[in-house]
Amino acid sequence: MLSLSKTFLLLTMCACTAIHAHAQDPLLSITTDTTKKVKTTPNNIRVKPKGPKPIKNEVSFGIRLHSNGWSGYVDYGKIKAKNSKVSDMFHNVNFWQLELSEKKSPKQEKIVVDENAQGGSGKYIYGKINNFYALKAGYGIRKLIAGKPDPGSVSIHWSNVIGGSLGILKPYYINVYSDPNAIKYTEDTKSEFLSQRLIIGSAGFAQGIGESKFIPGGHFKSMLHFDFSANRKSVMAIETGINVEYYSENIPLMAGQEAKPYFVDIFLAFQFGKRW
Repeated sequence: MLSLSKTFLLLTMCACTAIHAHAQDPLLSITTDTTKKVKTTPNNIRVKPKGPKPIKNEVSFGIRLHSNGWSGYVDYGKIKAKNSKVSDMFHNVNFWQLELSEKKSPKQEKIVVDENAQGGSGKYIYGKINNFYALKAGYGIRKLIAGKPDPGSVSIHWSNVIGGSLGILKPYYINVYSDPNAIKYTEDTKSEFLSQRLIIGSAGFAQGIGESKFIPGGHFKSMLHFDFSANRKSVMAIETGINVEYYSENIPLMAGQEAKPYFVDIFLAFQFGKRW
């Protein structure tokens, strides 16, 4: 049996050990200073405030006025920048484009039939033998070449688009006094089709749709893109450039004119959209 002095010494050592462990535990330590409160983070990492979300996407719609027709299109783009700090500056955009266009001969002319001419009235394009439309899909790259891409200022970009085309050739029908049915241009109807005194007017767009012919091809566009966007999330631009299309066979548009498998034209485009 331990003596009283040894028992007292053992209890004293246990108490000291418990107090030391209590002082080392950070969860049990408290401070009596209630006037200072310091907010810290693990490993003393400073948390930076979040800035505006970088812009990465762009979608726009536009219309082109060609020297030989018109087209409507839609673009979907991905904004590219090696440095994320300038990703909102629209330096480089890779985009996909879908376009529908109509080709017309520069020599075609719409004629209005006089009401007093044998009782007929109507409109038609003299000598036109086919309508030609093209559905085009392409991939393009747009790069900043001049100006400041800041909101509210003008920036100039160079764009190139290349892709495939699907041409749609539809016969053009007219109504004539000498035939109860609408006629199209053939060797047998050539004299009637080109006789202005017999023509009443166009038979309408729907006539001949079932006879449409599909012709594959390709296209390429090179243009200057002038961006007038008022803020970083909008698209407002004008484009001007050259368009080239080539098809697998000749495209006859007008009687008496040589049919060719290609089109070359210049255009002016107006474009609107948004970025996010």
